[in-house]
Formats: sequence, structure tokens, C-alpha cells
Amino acid sequence: MTEYKYVSWPEYGNLAEALAEKVRSGGGTAFDLVIGIARGGMPVAMVISDRLDVRIDFINVKSYVGIGERGIPRILSTLTQEIKGKHVLIVDDLVDQGDTIQVVKEYLSGQGPKILEVAVLFKKPWTKIEPDYYLEVIDRWVVFPFELSEVNRLRVANGDLSAVDAPALHATLHSANV
Repeated sequence: MTEYKYVSWPEYGNLAEALAEKVRSGGGTAFDLVIGIARGGMPVAMVISDRLDVRIDFINVKSYVGIGERGIPRILSTLTQEIKGKHVLIVDDLVDQGDTIQVVKEYLSGQGPKILEVAVLFKKPWTKIEPDYYLEVIDRWVVFPFELSEVNRLRVANGDLSAVDAPALHATLHSANV
């Protein structure tokens, strides 16, 4: 049975700030552009972009089809910014198998950035891609505060009767400051 880690909004904010600080103090690279991978990487990319005071863009990639079910990552929409010769930071919420990050890195590498690095909040121990910046190695399914209803619906659809009511969970996470 899948084990879950639920992340509250306050915890998510703290994680995004911690990752931004790790990037700022870690590598010495002055980035020209932060690229968030939609959908999960968008909020954390926005925080990092703001804290580093650099421009932001997004790339839309579809890879998950359900809890623990991955399809082949496909780029659905792409950048509005030119990246040739730039120092680029790719940001996502986590790296699982690494297929999405690999596809994005290969796609962006073809556009000639000078530096291409990756930052994520969490990485799975079995990933085949090593991010340049991450906060924690985790082997559970991470549920972020912007996907509570979606994950709960998928859990119920998969016959997980222990799935809790998403609005109740949302209220609990907010009030408990978990």
C-alpha cells in the first residue's frame, strides 16, 4: 500500500523558502532564468524566481496518469523566453524516476543554455537524475496542498477506503499547521 506525506501550506512555504536559500547560497551560479515545470513546479519556481530576483518561465509536461502511475513524459507547451547562452535553473516539486526532468533537460539543452541546473524540494531514492539542489530524500507519495482533492479522488477511485475527505483534510492541515 502506498504511504503518503501530506504537506500543508505553511510547510510548503517553508520548504520553498529553504530551497531558494539553498540555491542562493549553494552553487555560486547567478541564474538568468528560472523555468518551472508545470504543474507541480510552478509555485516553488515562483518563490525561487522572486528570491533570486530573476525572470521566470514555465514548461508544461505531462507524465503522471494516477498515483504511482507514470506515462511517457510529453512536453505540452514550451517557453516564451530565449535561453541560448543563459544560466538556467529548472525547478520542480520533486524528482521521482527522473523521466520528466530528463526530457526537459534534453529539450532545453538543444536550445543552447550556458548552464542548466535542477532544483527540487524532494527526490526519491530510486531516481536516475541527480538534482543540483534538493531538500530531502523521500520514498513516500508526497501530497502538496494544491492537489488534495485530486489525490483524494484518485485514492478513492483506486479503492483506497482509508482516503479521507479532502476538505476535512485541508481544514486539518491549515488549523494544525502541520
